[in-house]
Amino acid sequence: MTIAINYEQHPCFNVKVKGQFGRVHLPVAPKCNIQCNYCNRKYDCVNESRPGVTSTILSPAQAVLYMEKVLTKEPRITVAGIAGPGDPFANPEETLETMRLLRQKYPELILCLATNGLGLKPEYIEEIAKIEVSHVTVTINAIDPEITRKVYRWVRDDKRVYQGRKGAELLLERQLAAVKGLKAAGITVKINCIIIPGINDHHAVEVAKKMAELGADLFNAMAMYPTADTPFADLNEPDALTMAKIRKECEQYLPQMRHCTRCRADAVGLLGADQSEEFHGCLIACSQKAVPLESKNRPYVAVASYEGILVNQHLGQAEQFQIWEKTDGGFHLVEERLAPEKGKGFERWQKLADLFKDCRAVLANSIGDNPKEILTRCGVLPVEMSGFIEEGLKSVYQGGDLSKLKGKRQLVGQVKGSGCGGDGLGCG
Repeated sequence: MTIAINYEQHPCFNVKVKGQFGRVHLPVAPKCNIQCNYCNRKYDCVNESRPGVTSTILSPAQAVLYMEKVLTKEPRITVAGIAGPGDPFANPEETLETMRLLRQKYPELILCLATNGLGLKPEYIEEIAKIEVSHVTVTINAIDPEITRKVYRWVRDDKRVYQGRKGAELLLERQLAAVKGLKAAGITVKINCIIIPGINDHHAVEVAKKMAELGADLFNAMAMYPTADTPFADLNEPDALTMAKIRKECEQYLPQMRHCTRCRADAVGLLGADQSEEFHGCLIACSQKAVPLESKNRPYVAVASYEGILVNQHLGQAEQFQIWEKTDGGFHLVEERLAPEKGKGFERWQKLADLFKDCRAVLANSIGDNPKEILTRCGVLPVEMSGFIEEGLKSVYQGGDLSKLKGKRQLVGQVKGSGCGGDGLGCG
């Protein structure tokens, strides 16, 4: 039986229901492909409410678990979105997998995304339309590359970084194509335009006009939030009178969103009555949960161990990894695999992820930030722990609390021949 989705229950796109229905932002997209001059992304900032901020990152499976918890406590949530803390399409695998899992479990849920448009390729538009992602917000701050270049420090396309006008032109080209593609796919499009004093405040109406020509549905002129340690930190936030004037000018081309609350990347609740602080503990707990993955393609778990009993090796120092599986009779050691050559940095972690392509998780005594990010992006759950291998395997396969596995990690460097006394952040 096909379940109809009531798109009128999206509070961001329908101001009439903002006090009746709510949304949750799922922070599954940590990487960003542009650097805005007004943005400083950071975690563990629960008392600060602005885009780009979240207290933690979730895997797709953890996001679905969190969604379940949220809906149990707050059934008025009708929308699940991904708005960072980076960009959904700088993290396409995590984004698409989260949307697929949500659609499978909650067929009536409204799904939406917020992106800068740079990485929103035609194949991704086709995929999100198939999943029935119905609403997409694209942030476009200018349609003149000379203005655009003042807003961004750099733009990254795959592994190439562009600055100045070249970066601005590439970003604009992708943004315009994204809006056209989204509308051709029947997706509702909102345009966010961050109003920056002295940069684009005179130009927003031109953005609205162009977006109307492309078929956009809604325009959201947002006052820039001055953020510490950014190039625009000393600019004043546009006042209410200025914003009202800009919105009135833009309204001759597109309907205006006037009830935006500049949500965090982990926002949850009704607009104007956010419950992020209330759900903070739940969010953190879900991020530490090893959600069971029913994946025939990833039946194994990799383990960094000296003797095959304890998890007692640093990920970067392990010369080989044990590969374990769960059987009807318990846990079984399948084989041992040699680790990639040391000292290759990013390349080494990518090779390690390839080595673990049939593994759902890797257990190690310590794991640096770079390998954590790469492994997670490639679908391998990085688990830091001390203690018996069996305890870690139970938590991964049965969905235990990963935070309870973390010990003092004193084993690293204390075992003869370990050869590593680092903190896990730089070894390669």
